[in-house]
Amino acid sequence: MTNPTEIIPGVLFYSYFSTTRKEKVGFFEHSTLVLQVSGQFALETASGRVSMRNGEMLLIRKNQLGEITKTPSDGGDYETIVIILKEDLLRKIALEEQIEIGGKYSGEPNILIPKNDFLQGFFQSVIPYVRHPEEKITTALGMLKVKEGVQLLLHAMPGLKEFLFDFSEPHKIDLEKFMLSNFHFNVPVERFAQLTGRSLAGFKRDFQKTFGGSPRQWLQEKRLTEARHLIEKKNRKSSDIYLDLGFESLSHFSHSFKKKFGKAPTEWV
Repeated sequence: MTNPTEIIPGVLFYSYFSTTRKEKVGFFEHSTLVLQVSGQFALETASGRVSMRNGEMLLIRKNQLGEITKTPSDGGDYETIVIILKEDLLRKIALEEQIEIGGKYSGEPNILIPKNDFLQGFFQSVIPYVRHPEEKITTALGMLKVKEGVQLLLHAMPGLKEFLFDFSEPHKIDLEKFMLSNFHFNVPVERFAQLTGRSLAGFKRDFQKTFGGSPRQWLQEKRLTEARHLIEKKNRKSSDIYLDLGFESLSHFSHSFKKKFGKAPTEWV
């Protein structure tokens, strides 16, 4: 199995890999609970890097850009379970359980969940479902498991209430700071606008004021300038950096680089 298997479409996924993979995930639209069965999971976002190994759990905040590195255990495999905590489900849980929704969450965006017997029991109870997708687990039963996971998270860490049940829209944030930290992610301009709390028109208007040009032009220039720095000063190979800088193919990167600097990346010394 080389790609995630959907146990419950759009909600519960199971991934199995046998070799190291690095993925530009792009955008985490929903809060996400990751259960690491074996191997190592590492997530890098603008706020920092967090990793976990066998038996650990990570809660990832919604509305983030990130990169994941998946590494199998020594002599073993990589296995992970991903539970997408969609806002409509969390709203339903809040109503059913009469959870009082507080203000906007302002804590850490990615949280390693401390182990306890209840969460470990939940962890183990999910594994049979994902290892036997042919059993066609019903959506209703699967959603009960997701609700159980949310309740156990709140039991273990009551402070997660604000994390999970913050339904406010992203507020308007510092555009310059955000773009300088996230320019290398290959996501549409519309997504950058959403993440900075702006309409597309407002984003383009503020971008022009901040950077003196259009978003697409600036992103291309910024990525190519960073590529030149990495090749010239860090002796990096173009084949190692083009994906990390938001280019979809090596040929596209090489063509753009030569067009801007007059020489192909391989000719640069």
